[in-house]
Amino acid sequence: MKSDMMKYKGYRATIAYDRDDNIFWGEVFGIKDSLGFHGTSIKELEESFHNCIDNYLETCEQFGKTPEKEYSGTFNVRTSPTIHEKASIYAAEHGVTLNQVVTMAMETFLAKGLAY
Repeated sequence: MKSDMMKYKGYRATIAYDRDDNIFWGEVFGIKDSLGFHGTSIKELEESFHNCIDNYLETCEQFGKTPEKEYSGTFNVRTSPTIHEKASIYAAEHGVTLNQVVTMAMETFLAKGLAY
């Protein structure tokens, strides 16, 4: 299932609807800091999201903290020992790093649209 997302100033958030409270709510993802927002309409939700990000950036500036970015380009991958072995052998045989093999595999997978 593809999720709806909002984007603002390089940050993304997932959005949902809460039937019990009759509100839309969102959560910024890809960073460790917890940033949430809500609204009773899509317009209000979008304004709340923008305010959330603007406040986050202002607060980081006030405290001398570098705002987190969504993706650093580094993550851990867990796989089976067999796949690890095959990928390592492929890397060695082709003169590339294991990271390059993983990146090539992900690029191929995503180019085929299999992730959506």
